[in-house]
Amino acid sequence: MSAIGEVVVYSACWAMFGVGSGWVISRIPGDRFVGDTSLTRIRRFEYRGRWYDRRLRLRTWKDRLPEAGALFGGASKSSMTGFGRVDLEAFAAETRRAEWVHWANIAFGATFFAWRQWNIGLVMLLFGVVLHLPFVMVQRYNRARIAYLLDRPATTRRDRGASGPAPSDEAPLSHRFPVDDGRRMR
Repeated sequence: MSAIGEVVVYSACWAMFGVGSGWVISRIPGDRFVGDTSLTRIRRFEYRGRWYDRRLRLRTWKDRLPEAGALFGGASKSSMTGFGRVDLEAFAAETRRAEWVHWANIAFGATFFAWRQWNIGLVMLLFGVVLHLPFVMVQRYNRARIAYLLDRPATTRRDRGASGPAPSDEAPLSHRFPVDDGRRMR
């Protein structure tokens, strides 16, 4: 097969697996993504997403990545629907789902070792890492920030000496903790 033919075949394989993994993982019930696994749990260095901001300046480029969360009926992560506890937990679950899709795509690169020479397998694995790792980082960054908001004790106007009704568990957090560009959290 010619070099151009191989590129076409590899490209078709990546595209089919990418669409297929997105479709399959979108069919998994959302309650399966409520908690973290050993793969998706936020590590200490990721606290509040600061590492991603300081080292990678993720906030400056994350909105340039395409968002396909709603492609198969899932939830888009390009903006949040609200800032209440339920909304934040649902958004965190969707970031876990998206992270699984991109980890599956990275792992797919290793399958090239089974049917191509080792050097092609290595190039395809590196291609998968370079293409999908930025998406994994964005999901982890957003979830680290959400985890911080969910774990932090609520400070209210009453706590600061102002009068007003006591907050409910569903009170929006946006007035207490700014979340990147208002409502954008891809």
